[in-house]
Order: sequence, then C-alpha cells, then structure tokens
Amino acid sequence: MGALWWSVVLGFLALKSALFVDGGLTSNFVRKEEKTIDMPLDSDVFRTPPGYNAPQQVHITQGDHVGKAMIVSWVTMDEPGSNTVLYWSQNSKSKRKAEGMLTRYSYFNYTSGFIHHCNITNLKHDTKYYYMVGIGHTTRTFWFTTPPEVGPDAPYTFGLIGDLGQTYDSNITLTHYEMNPAKGQALLFVGDISYADNYPNHDNRRWDSWGRFAERSTAYQPWIWTAGNHELDFAPEIGEDETFKPYTHRFHVPYKSSGSTAPFWYSIKIASAHIIVLASYSAYGKYTPQYNWLQQELPKVNRTQTPWLIVLVHSPWYNSYNYHYMEGETMRVMFEPWFVKYKVDVVFAGHVHAYERSERISNIAYNIVNGICKPVKDQSAPVYITIGDGGNIEGIANNMTEPQPEYSAFREASFGHATFGIKNRTHAFYGWHRNQDGFAVTGDTMWFYNRYWHPEDEYTSV
Repeated sequence: MGALWWSVVLGFLALKSALFVDGGLTSNFVRKEEKTIDMPLDSDVFRTPPGYNAPQQVHITQGDHVGKAMIVSWVTMDEPGSNTVLYWSQNSKSKRKAEGMLTRYSYFNYTSGFIHHCNITNLKHDTKYYYMVGIGHTTRTFWFTTPPEVGPDAPYTFGLIGDLGQTYDSNITLTHYEMNPAKGQALLFVGDISYADNYPNHDNRRWDSWGRFAERSTAYQPWIWTAGNHELDFAPEIGEDETFKPYTHRFHVPYKSSGSTAPFWYSIKIASAHIIVLASYSAYGKYTPQYNWLQQELPKVNRTQTPWLIVLVHSPWYNSYNYHYMEGETMRVMFEPWFVKYKVDVVFAGHVHAYERSERISNIAYNIVNGICKPVKDQSAPVYITIGDGGNIEGIANNMTEPQPEYSAFREASFGHATFGIKNRTHAFYGWHRNQDGFAVTGDTMWFYNRYWHPEDEYTSV
C-alpha cells in the first residue's frame, strides 16, 4: 500500500511539474478546418416575434453597482410604443411599473427601430422577477433572478463567451452554454457582438438579427458587456465617423454607478465578485479618464466583502497565437503592476478566436537597463484567459507560436464557452467547454484559489 501511495504522489508531482515547470500544453484536439458562415437572415433563430409592434431583441444587464437593479432593453419596429415595464416578484401578484426612455439612430442608409431602455430599481436580492414589455399592443413576458446580496461567501456561477457573431457555430456555442449543467447565472461577455461591420456599409440589419438570435439568453439573465473592436463601427469612408454608435444606442450599462465617465469602462459587484470592465479601444494612457478611473477604482475593492476580483478586457495581454500579437501590450504595460499589487484573480479577454489559459505570471520587473523582460511566475498575478472562441464569421485562429511559451498553460484552437463557478471566498471552479464536446464535457478545468484569502499555487486538470 505504501509503495502504491508513493507512486500516486510521484505521478501527481510529475503531472504538476509538466504543467508548470516544463511549459504548457497544446491540446492534441484538432478542429476540422471549415469555413464559418453566418446564418441567413431567414433562419428561424432570427424570426421576428408575432404581433403588431411586438418587442424584440430583449436583453438585460445589471442596472446598479450591487445587483438591486436591472436594465431592460428592447426594440419595437412599427412605432415607438410604450417605454413602460411591468414587473412583479414570483411570490407577488401585484405588478409594479417602471418608465424608461427611447432612442434611435441612423447609420449610412439604415435607420434603427425604436430602442427602449428601462432601469428597474429597488429590487430584492436573490429573487425571481417576471417582467412584461410591449404595453399597449403586443406584450411579451420574461423573467430573471437577481443575484444574492453582496458578501464574501455568496456562491455564483458566471458564463463566459467572447467574439460570438451569428454563424452556425455561434448557434452551437450559445446552445452549449444554455445546456451546460454548471448553469451560468449571468454572462460575462468579453466583446465583439454582432460582426455587422463585416458586411458592406456595416449592414446594421445584422445588429437586429443578432439581438433576436441571442434573446433566448439575454432576456433571461444579465449579460455584462465589454466593447470590442467590432463595436467601433468607425467608417468615415461612408460618412460614419462617430465611434461605437450602434453599440451605445443598443446596449446601456450602469457605468455612472461606479464613478465612470463613459460606458466603456465600469465596475459592478455580483455576489462575492467585484468585476471591472476595461476598454481596449478607448484611451488608457496616463491621466486619461479611463486611467484615472481605474487608479481610483482598484483601492476601493473590498476583498473582505467581494473576495473575487475579475477583470474583463477585449484585447488579450498574453497571447501565443499569431493573431493580434502584442495588440494588448501597451495596456499591459500601463496596468499590469496595478493588477499584481491588488492581486487580481483572473483576467478574461477575447479578440483571438481560440482558447488559451496562462499560468500566474507577471512581467513588471523591466526597467530598460536590467534586461528582465520575460514573464515570470508570480503568485500575486492573475491568470489570463483568452476566450474569443464564440464562433464568428472570421473563423478559428489556428496558427500558434512555436515553441509554446512557458507562460502559456493550455491552448486549443477550437470554438466554445466557459463557466466560472464561485463556491466561497477561497475556491472557484472554472471549466472551458469546446463545441465538439458533449454538453457535460469540458476541455480544460482549473480550481482557482483566491489571491486574497487562499493565495496558494493551484493545479489544473486537462
């Protein structure tokens, strides 16, 4: 028995050494190369709901800093209709009313429908609410559950998707997320939504089709939005020189509640997590609004109240694929020392259309003359995860740098999604699921140990 026990221990240590000392793993799974194609506009997933002026493209996101409000957004196409939302808790039949606002925009030869946003406030934590939109003509009813009260041991499961688009692969990704037994309660979206800008004149009908496609999830749980490069929609050649126009009209976020001056960077608290959203495509140099905001935000994070510190950004800071290489480098140079100082647990990014997870590493020692410019193990540093593998029209990123850098723990050129399940103040279980798996199978998993309450070296299973 003793010899068997030692063989198991030595085998585990050898596996751990292979994962952490001798460099990372590149998955031996090879996705079949095939073109990613957008679903045609007459696909049933884009179907317009029946009824005159029926609300469509319904989506929700957290509406305040602590999870007691929800922004409900929807579009009516025939006429403005009502901005009113009726809502009631599962245990109450008494309906309450909230009034929202209306916006609309034009882009080249396209004019949007009537876009409604309504922030429902003073909600109770951990409560299921029903809500109705389309008052006066065709009504539609949906529901959501508010997160538990902010606290150090509040369990919560986040879904993670990036660079989704609206291809057949996108549909598989969203379906797999919906069917995942881990049951994400809110989705952290790391940018690049509809890919309408891939069409001539940035065909904004593809914003509408994406909204109808994703409604089956976005209407029932909050999606936390990060702006990516495909949200820029900057096209001066056709007279469109206002950046982020479709995005800012369609997607409202609670940026003011965290003291931000723009909707591209902000923070929220959900359960035991403090989530910071950053903007890769807004200025972040010294003394810019985003820089000043983040410098003030990080000291406010109370790890005794919200132990888990999660950052969302679109362009990855560490990337071993030959796509978008070094595009996140200037932001890394600006902010990485802060992430180490404040012990960020994990940074999720998109942009590269594949999957990669890093070791806990930092590259903050370089001072021009010392030559120390290689990432090193750092237990105060975040794990960096690239999950821009939603399945969009631009296809998979399958050209990797060789040899695999030591900082790269695991990488695979596949489409998929992930979940991050917080158990308590010390432990969270992370799983990445490739689209080729069955619903219950994951391609990469990791137990996260909290950097504030349990800052020990983790190990992974793949």
